[in-house]
Amino acid sequence: MSGPMGVAILGATGTIGENTLDVIARHPERFRAVALGARRDVGKLLAQCERFRPDYAALAEPQAAADLERALRERGLPTRVLAGPGALEHIAALPEAPAVMAGIVGAAGLASTLAAARAGQRLMIANKESLVMAGPLLLAQARASGAMLLPIDSEHNAIFQCLPPGLAPGCEPPGVRRILLTASGGPFLDWSAEQLAAATPAQACKHPKWVMGRKISVDSATLMNKGLEVIEARILFGLAADRIDVVVHRQSLVHSLVEYVDGSLLAQLGSPDMRTPIAYALGWPERIDSGVQSLDLAQAGSLQFEPPDPVRFPCLPLAREAARVGGLAPAVLNAANEVAVAAFLEGRLNFCGISRVIEAVIDAGPSGTATDLDSVLAADASARERAVREVVRLGRTGATG
Repeated sequence: MSGPMGVAILGATGTIGENTLDVIARHPERFRAVALGARRDVGKLLAQCERFRPDYAALAEPQAAADLERALRERGLPTRVLAGPGALEHIAALPEAPAVMAGIVGAAGLASTLAAARAGQRLMIANKESLVMAGPLLLAQARASGAMLLPIDSEHNAIFQCLPPGLAPGCEPPGVRRILLTASGGPFLDWSAEQLAAATPAQACKHPKWVMGRKISVDSATLMNKGLEVIEARILFGLAADRIDVVVHRQSLVHSLVEYVDGSLLAQLGSPDMRTPIAYALGWPERIDSGVQSLDLAQAGSLQFEPPDPVRFPCLPLAREAARVGGLAPAVLNAANEVAVAAFLEGRLNFCGISRVIEAVIDAGPSGTATDLDSVLAADASARERAVREVVRLGRTGATG
């Protein structure tokens, strides 16, 4: 390598972005943060610019970008500031930053993730919604450009590590019987239906093992996060939905497993720290230090596995059905979930209402094939409108308990 590899981080101020910068800081001879992108967190992005001195900083909200540019100039920092949604797409395709961390949460990260795929980048995908909404389109873009797709979700990264090397994304791996995604179960694993109906956003966001953003924490609490991962795995690894199982593993030490036709089960274990999959993707095919503490198996004790409860956590079967149907169904599911989770976090919907909104939107949502980005975005917009109406209806009738 002639010099450090340039890295663009989409979602630099979030948990994934901060962990990526931590790994980069451990290997200044190998990596350099060339571009940092976020939505509107000026304070955190400014601090990152002061430390890492990127060439570019991008903020999706123009006013936030103007505030950042003023603060950078006051400090004499030469970082170039880009503004608007297109700014994130711009830094995703920079030739001087061939490695891209797609860490923006939600549908907001779709356009920049696709831009990185079109540009043929080493695309490290932490934005699961891009695969859920437009997985076939993303794979097609990557194949056409030669982009490398490396999953960052701890579960999919674990599967990637357990599969034979050299597999193309979306192609069924030889000799694999099934994939097993592990789920921590979230903070409500042992709660009754009555307790779930009264769960608060603060309780839902208090994950027992992982430190995550509010939206993904709620997804973990509903098990929707695991449902979205089933859809992701179907896209990334080319297996039918009925060959992708979910098991609850409270210790969060086994990050996922692959079962082969000879009966072998290969698992990837490690401390619950996102720096492990990030370091694996940054260094691939080599392994590099992540800063993660070694796992002491003797101290960890027993490893427990149990099936998820589809009755108390109906979001998981809703997502599994969307994975089976394919087409626009995953995009509709994702849109309804984003609206419902936002309503829950804002106190306009109770916890059990999240799955009810999603189910109602899916039942009324558009069907068909995701032929292009416009069809995906149209399905997304239609589903969001329906979800907003459903949130209002449930709030008006009090039928969210």
